[in-house]
Amino acid sequence: MNPLWLLFLLPLITSVVIHFVLKQKYASIAALVGTISTGVTLLIAIMWVSGSFSLPTPYEWIKVGGNSLEVGLIGDQLAKGMMIVVCGIGFLVHVFSLGYMKTDEAKARYFGNLSLFMFSMTGIVLASNFIMMFIFWELVGLSSYLLIGHWYRKATAAEAAKKAFLSNRIGDFGFLIGILMVAGITGTFMFSGMGNGAFSASDGVLMAAVLLVFCGAVGKSAQLPLHIWLPDAMEGPTPVSALIHAATMVAAGVYMMARFFFSIELDTVPGAQVIAWIGGITSLVAALMATQQNDIKKILAYSTLSQLGYMVMAVGLMAPEAGMFHLFTHAWFKALLFLGSGAVIYACHHEQNIWKMGGLLKKMPITAWSFIIGTAALTAVPFTSGFYSKEGILHAAEGNPPLFWLAVTVAALTTFYMFRLIFVAFLGDSKHEYAEDAKEVSPIMWAPLAILAVMAFASPFLGQLIPANDFTPDTGFHMNFITVCSIGAFVVGFILAFLLYKGKESDPLANNKIMKVFANKFYIDEFYAGIVKWLQDIVAAIVHFLDEFIINGMIVGGLTRTAQGFGNLFRKHIQSGNLQHYAFLSGVGIVLVIYFTVFH
Repeated sequence: MNPLWLLFLLPLITSVVIHFVLKQKYASIAALVGTISTGVTLLIAIMWVSGSFSLPTPYEWIKVGGNSLEVGLIGDQLAKGMMIVVCGIGFLVHVFSLGYMKTDEAKARYFGNLSLFMFSMTGIVLASNFIMMFIFWELVGLSSYLLIGHWYRKATAAEAAKKAFLSNRIGDFGFLIGILMVAGITGTFMFSGMGNGAFSASDGVLMAAVLLVFCGAVGKSAQLPLHIWLPDAMEGPTPVSALIHAATMVAAGVYMMARFFFSIELDTVPGAQVIAWIGGITSLVAALMATQQNDIKKILAYSTLSQLGYMVMAVGLMAPEAGMFHLFTHAWFKALLFLGSGAVIYACHHEQNIWKMGGLLKKMPITAWSFIIGTAALTAVPFTSGFYSKEGILHAAEGNPPLFWLAVTVAALTTFYMFRLIFVAFLGDSKHEYAEDAKEVSPIMWAPLAILAVMAFASPFLGQLIPANDFTPDTGFHMNFITVCSIGAFVVGFILAFLLYKGKESDPLANNKIMKVFANKFYIDEFYAGIVKWLQDIVAAIVHFLDEFIINGMIVGGLTRTAQGFGNLFRKHIQSGNLQHYAFLSGVGIVLVIYFTVFH
């Protein structure tokens, strides 16, 4: 068997063994088995990228007439780079979880579900056709549901898991229709068969197909209007946030769209501008929301939403290679930030409010400095990974001035809310006894942070791993208009954060009416809740009317009253219980029998 099949089978076998053999009785062994399994898949992925393995022969799965569907793997640079991200960050998250989840009562279930997620995500990355991808797409949805709701006894975690699952189902419904439309246009589900002019139809049909496929990315990558599930998903364990909601699952939508755009080989894709604007607006709205969040994980969650909007915007601007480059760099430094936040939460007795932290740079120097490095990369400080990849997106937006200046504004907002977090949580004096008692986490937890901190600088220079076709990232420093705008955005955001939050004990903007709108997420959740209730009440009223007045009142009730009337008629006049009445009826009957017998 080709070793590459182990990228699929090893995580699946590990999940089955943990869930059905080791269980909670051998929780520590289950954690080690899950971590070692992920380490082995990372080693296989690295060997594959280095050229040690070739692609395995695909298996014929379904054959209908002259058409067949294969289970096979795809092996271009796009898939190889994404596999390094999935397996690399997956392994570091497993290692971090050994410390973070050490005392969790359901540790075995947690690691079993992590392995199931690794199996599902690997399937999305390596799928050679849309049907295979969709199957693993749904398995990722199941995995995220199980991991977000890991602490299911906590009501907010259970609700967050359901919210994520249902929001993604809405996007996936459109995605499935889009897949069928693409197959109808091109005559194939295989990515390799969609190019060379196969993707040709009227502009209206092509736009509908593209936007329906994009619905899958709207759900998975949490774009407006289906963005609402991602911040709530922070109710899951923090390592889950790093793996699923920063580096891999939410990036699956961007990866899928890049795979689709590369496959159809069109210079201009109908509907691409719609995709670009949805990404741009999501990026801006999420950044505004992040400016007034006080939960350290929620700040990073809205940051993720904003950066995903950047990537989607790049894809819509027909620069999927720039979007994937940013995905590649963002995965490492955002995983660093999420794991860093996990270390902070762990050290502060699971306190997540940044206004109850402070002074952590002195208490937790390794965690704090790694978090600052991740922040520098996210805010595009020159010579960090985020600087190079964000420059690529700004270059892609240069020909569209409204989106370009929107992207620059988002860059300034990103610097503002991230350094707000740094000034409040890591600098100044301790604001709570939990922060006062904080101390550096164990090496099993800070070692992954150190590795990710290195990747926050080094990832752009791994040129052979950059997941795009025929794309060489620019890792030089060129002082031009775009660079000036990027550095200018950083300076503006940093100065505002410094002036407003350096040394502050409470948020000076908390009572501002506009900031309250940002803090309450533009009341979008409340709007959705109102619509659901309104629609539910209307449906309930219609059902009540049909049940009470039509079905019970006219149909069932009418038949009941008719039967009752006939019953009363016979009961009162025929079955009355009067002997003389019975004798009279008998006499009448005898006379009638004689009459019909004799005279007829």
